[in-house]
Amino acid sequence: MLSEIEVKKIAHLARLGIEDENVAAYADDLNGILTLMTQMSELDTTEIKPMAHPMDQVQRLRVDNVSETNQRDYFQIIAPQTESGLYLVPKVIE
Repeated sequence: MLSEIEVKKIAHLARLGIEDENVAAYADDLNGILTLMTQMSELDTTEIKPMAHPMDQVQRLRVDNVSETNQRDYFQIIAPQTESGLYLVPKVIE
C-alpha cells in the first residue's frame, strides 16, 4: 500500500503537480492499480497462447506502388558533397 507521503514523492519525481486535497484519491487509484497487477502476476498463464491483438483481425495494407519519379541525380547535383552516389556528411561520432 502506498502512503500519501510516497504518492507525493512519486509526484515530485515525475514532476507532477498534485494538490494536497487530491493526494488521497491518487493514493487509492495507484493502490488499486498495484493490487490489480499483483492479482494478474499470480495467474497461471502456461496454457495461454500469446497474441498481438484480442481480435482475429488482419491489417489492411495499401499496394506498394512507386508514386514519384527518381530524382536522385538532381538531388546529388545540389547536395554539398557526394561521392559514388552517396551523400557525404560531417563526422558526428568519434
